[in-house]
Amino acid sequence: MNIDSMISDAASFVWGPWLVALLFGTHLYLTYRTGWIQKHLFHAIRLSITKEPGAPGDVSAFGSLTTALAATIGTGNIYGVAGAVLLGGPGAVFWMWLTGVFGIATKYAEALLSVKYRITNRHGQMSGGPMYVLERALNARWAGVLFAVFTAIAAFGIGNMAQSNAIADMIVAKKLDISLNFPDASIKFWTGIILSVSTALVILGGIRSIAGFCQILVPFMALFYVLGCLIILGAGWEKIPATLSLIFTSAFTGQAAVGGFVGAGIAEAMRFGIARGLFSNESGLGSAPIVAAAAQTKDPVRQALVSSTGTFWDTVVVCALTGLVIVSSGTWNGPELTKATLCNQSFNQLGHFGSLILIGGLFTFVFSTIIGWGYYGEKALEYLFGIRAILPYRWLWIVMVFLGAVWKSENVWNLSDIMNGLMALPNIASLLLLSGVVASETRRYFTSTPPSS
Repeated sequence: MNIDSMISDAASFVWGPWLVALLFGTHLYLTYRTGWIQKHLFHAIRLSITKEPGAPGDVSAFGSLTTALAATIGTGNIYGVAGAVLLGGPGAVFWMWLTGVFGIATKYAEALLSVKYRITNRHGQMSGGPMYVLERALNARWAGVLFAVFTAIAAFGIGNMAQSNAIADMIVAKKLDISLNFPDASIKFWTGIILSVSTALVILGGIRSIAGFCQILVPFMALFYVLGCLIILGAGWEKIPATLSLIFTSAFTGQAAVGGFVGAGIAEAMRFGIARGLFSNESGLGSAPIVAAAAQTKDPVRQALVSSTGTFWDTVVVCALTGLVIVSSGTWNGPELTKATLCNQSFNQLGHFGSLILIGGLFTFVFSTIIGWGYYGEKALEYLFGIRAILPYRWLWIVMVFLGAVWKSENVWNLSDIMNGLMALPNIASLLLLSGVVASETRRYFTSTPPSS
């Protein structure tokens, strides 16, 4: 058995039915324990753009949210959706969307705990995340160490190499359309160089530089992509009812073989929809709470509400729109498709305009994710080895951005899936064990601070 097959088999094992059930079950359980926190979504959105004067922290609540969104809105929102449809059929879009709806509660809970148990390091900066929750709330430093190790490694997959690999693959797939005659290897090489240099210009300045950059980039890139998708869907509005019907029926009946699509059952639709949903919104992964802990806030529930909106924007809005564009195009059942070619064919419904939306969306999503996940990785390494490890990690991060652009695609995605699953396990354990704390803090906040205030 070669290394490619071993990595693929390991990814299939980690993302077997047991982990899918654990993650989705945690989403449902925390939805119940928080009293359906999703009903406070509009209150949470309002808080995300409201300042809290005099609150301790490194960056504003909005800066924390946009940094988290920078990390979560990435290739999973485009290539992840395409991969889910290719492997699980149109029904995977429904399960991905549903994971986002219920994942709001999980993102809320993990952010609440990370702010509640955060610390101030010797440089006066906030440090938090599931590793500190595991150590300070559960007296399980060994579990915190495991989480930090998985996070530091996973960062190179989900937040680094998978991202630069996706943009390099996309440019290679589009080179004929833009009259590019360079060899594929040269394209990937120069893509890696450009991404690496751009990354260095932002992350070497630390969290304030990262948050300042993300506050400008994230609203622009999200609005650009959402409006682009709406224009594409609007141009083919007559196909939307049939598209929605196909997505919902396939979610519960599976999808028979049609065209070049080999067919998928309900289990495949659920597995790939939920797996790619987590890859996209990271609810349950424990990553976003790391930057939530840096937010300027006096109340952990307040920042948890702000953080929970990230899952809404990422999956309930952006992933859903991508899924509608792909399924409505009718190209998902074509022969010998890859994620890159499926995305190209789907967005080419409006010719060069569609290509512009795809290229612009993917490039900004990729770059923002690399920036956001760089912070997650360095905070995990700070927990393990102290502040002295941060600068070497940042330089290693920059180098790995380049390597990701030239490495084999499927290995990058499969390794990302493996590390995601391993990273999620200690985080989910802390969420379930401390769900009572989450419930009591939520009751306290909404008793003393009604949403209308």
